[in-house]
Amino acid sequence: MSRNSHRETHRSERIGWLRAAVLGANDGIVSVAGLVVGVAAGGASPSAILATGVAGTVAGAMSMAAGEYVSVMSQADAERAELAREQRELHEDPHSELEELAGIYRRRGLSPDLAWQVAEQLTDHDALAAHARDELGITDQLRARPLQAAAASASAFIVGAALPVLTALLAAPAWVAETTTAATIVGLCITGALAARAGGAQPLRGALRVVFWGALAMAAASAIGHLFKITV
Repeated sequence: MSRNSHRETHRSERIGWLRAAVLGANDGIVSVAGLVVGVAAGGASPSAILATGVAGTVAGAMSMAAGEYVSVMSQADAERAELAREQRELHEDPHSELEELAGIYRRRGLSPDLAWQVAEQLTDHDALAAHARDELGITDQLRARPLQAAAASASAFIVGAALPVLTALLAAPAWVAETTTAATIVGLCITGALAARAGGAQPLRGALRVVFWGALAMAAASAIGHLFKITV
C-alpha cells in the first residue's frame, strides 16, 4: 500500500462550524419551543401560537448569526493583531525570533542542535507560519471564520426551530403545549446524540445533557404561561 494513500481525519478541523451548528440547532429547538409552549399554556389561539413561533424563528436566527459573527470576528481580529505583531518582530529582530522558536522545540523534547536546525529550516520556509503555529497556536484549520460560523449558526437555528413550529401547526389545538414538549424532547435527544458522536463523545451522555436543560426550559415556559393565562 502506498504511503500517500493513508489519510487521517481529525475532528479539530471542524470544531468551529460544528460548535456553531450544534449551538444553533439546540437553541432553535429550545427557544422557539419555549415560546410556543408558553404562549399555548397561556391560552393563545392557534394562529397566535403559530405567529409567535415563526416570529421567534426569524428573530432568533438573526440574533444567533449576529452574535456568532461578532464573537468570532473578535477572535479573528485578535489573531490578525497577533500575526501583525509577530511579523513586525520577525522584521525587526529575526535572530531573537529564531532563538525563541528553537527554544520552543527544545521544550518539546528536541536536542538543542536539532531544535536549532528545525527552527532554521522552518524559518527559511515560512517564518511567520512557523511562529503562528508553534508560538501562537494559530493554524489554517483552526483559524476563526466569522461568516462561516454565522451562517452555520443561523441555518442550524432555523432547522431546529422548524420542529416546534411544525408541531404547533399540526398538533390538535388543545394539545399544542404537550405535543410540542414531547417533540422537543425527541428532537433534543437526536441533536444531542449526533453532536456528541460528531465530537467523539458518547451519544447517550450528549443526549441526556441537552434533554435535561430542554425539559427544564419547557417546564419554566409552561409555568409562566399558566401563571399569566392571557388569551390572545
